[in-house]
Amino acid sequence: MITFEDMKDKIISVSVMCSDLMGLGADIDLLKSLGVDWLHVDVMDAHFVPNLTFGPDFIKAMHARTDQPLDIHLMVTDPELVMQRFELRQGDCLTVHVELDRSFAELSSEVRAKGCRFGLAVNPETPVEALAPHAGLFDTVTLMLVHPGYAGAKLVDGILDKVAVLRKWLDERGMQDVMISVDGSVSAERAALMAGMGAQIFVGGTAGIYRKGMKLEDTVPAFRKAISM
Repeated sequence: MITFEDMKDKIISVSVMCSDLMGLGADIDLLKSLGVDWLHVDVMDAHFVPNLTFGPDFIKAMHARTDQPLDIHLMVTDPELVMQRFELRQGDCLTVHVELDRSFAELSSEVRAKGCRFGLAVNPETPVEALAPHAGLFDTVTLMLVHPGYAGAKLVDGILDKVAVLRKWLDERGMQDVMISVDGSVSAERAALMAGMGAQIFVGGTAGIYRKGMKLEDTVPAFRKAISM
């Protein structure tokens, strides 16, 4: 079982999908200098979600470009097929969706054997109880606060309360070490609220990090302050 004793209490995972991809290399260096913890990579297959984004070659390029951990979110119907085409690096986090409705035992074992974290993502309409058959297999749970597929999607009404529901559900089942990640329309203000509910990993995109008209040098410190209060 992965433990997190050596990690910061709150983790900023910046969604590179929201960057100016033509300047991503410079962004990667700047984000690291500003103390960002992880880089979030959304992999979509145009089947599980309607969009088509990064693939295995992009992950390889990211590994070659930076030593920061990658927070790889597979929004795909066949995660094993995608994983055959790239190598995880120690410290990465790989997340697949609980809605695939299957056993994750073999996949979890493979990911953890590489010194990585294995996570399950939960769509807004999926109850946290869907995690029950997979207890003991995951190190993180990503709560989708929007319907996945596109950057800048609208926050689902009332979804923030699900953070506290999940934290209570995990703790009551002895899964205190499982970290909650929140993804989708995570502004600094919402992040602060969810930190108080038990969220620990914050995926920062257009609402919190890549804010229109603002510089990363301003948004990242403000975001860090918000989740640390």
